[in-house]
Amino acid sequence: MLETIHSPRDLKKLPIRALPALAEEIRGVIIETVNARGGHLASNLGAVELTIALHYALDLPADKLIFDVGHQSYAHKLLTGRGEAFKALRTEGGAGGFPSMAESEYDGFTGGHASNAISAAVGMARARRMRGERHAIAALVGDGAMTGGMCYEAMNDAGQLGEPLLVILNDNEMSISKNVGALSSYLTSLRKSAAYVGAKRAFKRGLNRIPFIGPPIVRGVDAIKRTIRGALLRDQFFGKLGFEYYGPIDGHDIPRLIRAIRKVMKCDGPALLHAVTSKGRGYTRAEADPGRFHGVAPHFVDARGPEPPAERTNGEIAAELLLEMADADPAIAVITAAMPVGTGMAAFQRRNPRRAFDVGIAEGHMVAMAAGLAAAGAKPYVAAYSTFLQRGYDQLIHDACIAKLPVTFLIDRCGLVGADGATHQGAYDLSYLTHMPGMIVAAPRSAADLRRLIRLSAHAGGPMAIRYPREFEKLGAAYDSGSAFRLGEWEELAAGRDAAILALGQAVPAGLRAAGRLTARGISCAVIDARFVKPLDEATLSRVAASVPLIATLEENALSGGFGSAVRMRLCEAGSPPATICFGIPDEFIGCATIQRQRELCGLTGEAVAERILQKLSELGRAPSGGGREAG
Repeated sequence: MLETIHSPRDLKKLPIRALPALAEEIRGVIIETVNARGGHLASNLGAVELTIALHYALDLPADKLIFDVGHQSYAHKLLTGRGEAFKALRTEGGAGGFPSMAESEYDGFTGGHASNAISAAVGMARARRMRGERHAIAALVGDGAMTGGMCYEAMNDAGQLGEPLLVILNDNEMSISKNVGALSSYLTSLRKSAAYVGAKRAFKRGLNRIPFIGPPIVRGVDAIKRTIRGALLRDQFFGKLGFEYYGPIDGHDIPRLIRAIRKVMKCDGPALLHAVTSKGRGYTRAEADPGRFHGVAPHFVDARGPEPPAERTNGEIAAELLLEMADADPAIAVITAAMPVGTGMAAFQRRNPRRAFDVGIAEGHMVAMAAGLAAAGAKPYVAAYSTFLQRGYDQLIHDACIAKLPVTFLIDRCGLVGADGATHQGAYDLSYLTHMPGMIVAAPRSAADLRRLIRLSAHAGGPMAIRYPREFEKLGAAYDSGSAFRLGEWEELAAGRDAAILALGQAVPAGLRAAGRLTARGISCAVIDARFVKPLDEATLSRVAASVPLIATLEENALSGGFGSAVRMRLCEAGSPPATICFGIPDEFIGCATIQRQRELCGLTGEAVAERILQKLSELGRAPSGGGREAG
């Protein structure tokens, strides 16, 4: 059936009774594709029936469907003419892993981060009213995203707006890690009522079988139930925000979903349809362990035997050291935002449950709460992906930096991150962190340096950010081991007279490769591990500037406002600076591809760096001097 569907119009040609079989076909395609390409599995499997019902009941693209986060949009892509592109999911030129307005007219909004869909829907509802239009607007929101405060800001606004607007709450009891917080408990209480509803349905079926008197009794019971339930729900949480509440209903019952969506769309104000789904539905291993099957690597799905030992992530290495430090210091605590597993902090959480805090998808609260911990004498370590820490920007300045509180930010997945694409690149943290007064910003090149920086953070006396990728490239014993350093101190890895590369964090290997290529061409090139972006090692920078005619900076961060910008500004302030080249992520959003391909696109490979340095030296009229130590 799926091969015949190129748009929701084709879907509607199928009888409703055929849709459950279509759902299973879609699941098969999702599992097969994710196994080949990697991606988000459990969340997408759980949303298949819900997605089919929405496409059947709505009139897309005239109506607008907005996905919160987008972890659940794979079935949507398959139903909207992207079957061929889906085969190349999360690769260059293929379908992205999240909704994108640039990818399809059926994507009502570009997604990737949580809790913004209702806000976008309210904006669209206002635009609809301004233009005098009447189309439907629906936002599909996961229960994990509902831990984000932005949802309630938007619902509060929607309640006062009073415009027709449908929020579908996809309630599967999970975000990435298990949901936390009071709202999760509230949804659990509503969910339990779903079992009660099921029992009532069975009771009604029995009554309907009684000749003559059965059906009238059922109609009377239904009328009483609607009156009582309506009165109760008007006084409950969503009703207080101005939403008509419907549910909970089985999120895998397509006919019931279609009827419910059509009914709720007739509301003359905002409404919320609560659908209970099973994350990982239809794939036993994912249902049993949805957290582990949230996002998977290629060929993870069919790896049924014992898994090979995985390389430890940098987050797990950081957690291991924090466990050691916490044994000696009872003030140490760890905070995450729905990501204890992704950030590697699950081990700390298991051993120190009273000092590990998962606040849900609420990064602003996470940062402010960490500042509160520090103000009360604790030593908090905030573990977050770079792309998500952006959501706590105001709190970083206002709550952590102004009061000079000793909060350490462990910023994982920094730089280019590969297949997750533009919404998840960790490309901006250096730019927004380095302009915050009092913030120390560092980037290790190896696991050994990461451990040293974490130990150093205990004595920083104020806020400190340590950024690192998921894993470091192995540099060999000469460069991996490292040596002790002080706050703000850089390290010379290779000497040179013709040029110097100041490389940062995971860009150090490319710097060493570039220097090696330059040496082979007779260019003597120094390589400096500039592990501290703030404070800069001004003594080393001044010495290098006085000894070479050309300095190149190398970072996996946006060029605008990044490490290179800071170096250039300092050199200009010092007067008579050498020529400079800044290598980094250009002023554009980097789409899906492998990390290596993204580095090629950004000119961040050793080969590209060496060629640009050679070209610049030629423009400066500098002939190779020869000599210098071979650098990788």
